Amino acid sequence: MSELWNLYVAFFRIGILTFGGGLTMLPMLKYELVEKRNWITEDVLLDCYAIGQCTPGIIAVNTATFVGYRRKGIAGGIFATLGMATPSILIITVVAMFLEAMMGYAIVQHAIMGIRGGVCGLMLNTVYTLAKKSLVNKICVAICAAAFVLAFFTKLPTVLIIVLAAVAGVVIDRVTGGAVK
Repeated sequence: MSELWNLYVAFFRIGILTFGGGLTMLPMLKYELVEKRNWITEDVLLDCYAIGQCTPGIIAVNTATFVGYRRKGIAGGIFATLGMATPSILIITVVAMFLEAMMGYAIVQHAIMGIRGGVCGLMLNTVYTLAKKSLVNKICVAICAAAFVLAFFTKLPTVLIIVLAAVAGVVIDRVTGGAVK
């Protein structure tokens, strides 16, 4: 039971200390799960995160579910998911109660503007970190560039771009006979 509680607390910490969505959470996940607790490797974290992006739902919750499941099965997935979701539920409830009254204050508007800038900086750092680990050869770089172009210039759904990238990886593997590593 203490391992389940530790999963809940770890993901509660991540959930309450990260703002801005899934990408901004990755550095905190890396610190908490890989460096501090040594529960998973960085490669496993990136795999769980990638699967979390490809499945329906919130990336943070999906990633928590996958990591929790790897640690303690179904119960671990449930506790990690609850730990990740609890802070959001609490914060959203409190903010919803006071948001409209507070939005008229200039200081609140400036704080939100500052948060947006900070979140963008964290997201750029995360993209850089992911790229260093994931873009291991010219094929990966080409697939990344193609995915970016499709995402930026078309209205294709994200899941379709991911599926196309996966298909491209399989086709290239088949054509090259696995020579590209």
